Amino acid sequence: MRHRMRTGAALLCAFSFLAGLSASAQEFTVNPSRFDPYKQYKFRVKWDGKYIPGIITVSGLKRTTAVTSVRKGDGPSQVQKTPGPTTYEPIKIERGRTHDKSFEQWADKVWNFGSGPGSEMSLKDYRKDISIELYNEAGQLAMAFRVYRCWPSHYAAVEKLDALSADVAVETITLEYEGFERDAAVVEPVEPSTSTP
Repeated sequence: MRHRMRTGAALLCAFSFLAGLSASAQEFTVNPSRFDPYKQYKFRVKWDGKYIPGIITVSGLKRTTAVTSVRKGDGPSQVQKTPGPTTYEPIKIERGRTHDKSFEQWADKVWNFGSGPGSEMSLKDYRKDISIELYNEAGQLAMAFRVYRCWPSHYAAVEKLDALSADVAVETITLEYEGFERDAAVVEPVEPSTSTP
């Protein structure tokens, strides 16, 4: 009997703990009735204080911390793992080819063909901080990421041309960078509700 009471108390305690977890682990605080994650198809990229038009894809923000293994000679026969240097995966940004020169002008700051010695690279301003913004389905700014000290390591004026394809011509730029973080100034928006007459 005492064993059954202890088991029942343990189960009640476990259920209370799980209920507390589900209550505190709310995914949306401003819009608690929302349960859908944000979609990936509404976004904008900004640098030099302006939004860059026509962007189709952004490869994503990824970082990897190397694992360093350590073992002391007088310690137990096991290896301790510690974090090593952190690296950031380049961002590839793709857009339809237009007459906007944003990609080309930035790439020219890293290597300006034919400019001659002393002006082949714009050392003063070849790095930029950029902002990547994610919007909800209603078009409201939902979150943003700041990406620091970016510079273009790859630029393709036209990615591919194909006489048998009706796809748009694509221009790409690949950015190296040294860190990113969530923009704390951008908070979850109050989502709109359309009233029916």
